[in-house]
Amino acid sequence: MEETLTHRLVLPRDANHHGTLYAGVLLSLALEAGYATAYRAAGDTANLVLKRVLDLRCYKPVSVGQVIEIRGREVYRARAHVVVALYGTPLTERGATWMDGLMQFVQVNNSGSPEPLDGEPEIAPAPLDLPWQALRDRSRKLLGVRS
Repeated sequence: MEETLTHRLVLPRDANHHGTLYAGVLLSLALEAGYATAYRAAGDTANLVLKRVLDLRCYKPVSVGQVIEIRGREVYRARAHVVVALYGTPLTERGATWMDGLMQFVQVNNSGSPEPLDGEPEIAPAPLDLPWQALRDRSRKLLGVRS
């Protein structure tokens, strides 16, 4: 699975009273990036809904005028749901993590009931590079999935 990239310029309308990215905008950007990642992972026939935000962490403020990059990747798949991990850095400081998160999306049919995703989940998923393996491990803990 390839990564999904999202870029965004932080504008004054996105800022809080400190001149940094407002938490509500952060959540909105993360959700957009998460959905794009889940849609790409599920395929062109995807009909996904957000089940829950498993975890979203902001490590440092992002000022107005900075361009941010959010990388996304599928880290866990079950029969009818997919968990995507998000990893955000300011474009000018690629090594400086400003956010990461995990979101669970469910494939549904027209009546809103869960429906199997195309493709079978991996019985023993292959190890991932950093930061994805650490985020997969966190998702498994939050989901209560046994290894």
